Amino acid sequence: MRFKDKIKGDVGIITLKGNLMGMPETEELQGEVKAMLGQNIKKVVLDLGGVSWVNSVGIGGIMAAHTTMVNREGKLCLANVSEKVHNVLIITQLQKIFNTYNSVDEAIESLC
Repeated sequence: MRFKDKIKGDVGIITLKGNLMGMPETEELQGEVKAMLGQNIKKVVLDLGGVSWVNSVGIGGIMAAHTTMVNREGKLCLANVSEKVHNVLIITQLQKIFNTYNSVDEAIESLC
């Protein structure tokens, strides 16, 4: 799993590539979110376009990132969600919690 951070205006973008399936990846994701908050970035887009697969541990990591943002009065949304990852969100009924967008730009626009 690789992470790439970028800040566009007042929105942080965390781009993930690879499979989100284990504790090291989810802990690193949590660290990335906390780093954004440390820079006073309270709007974050997770760009999942490069994520091929996510399992229950990965979903837990995304949920933890979401909870961290909400607890600090922030917002987190998902962009470029693949069909496989979207199906996992549907099966777990988490599509009711996460706002998902077709592109990072669309997600940024929704947060502004």
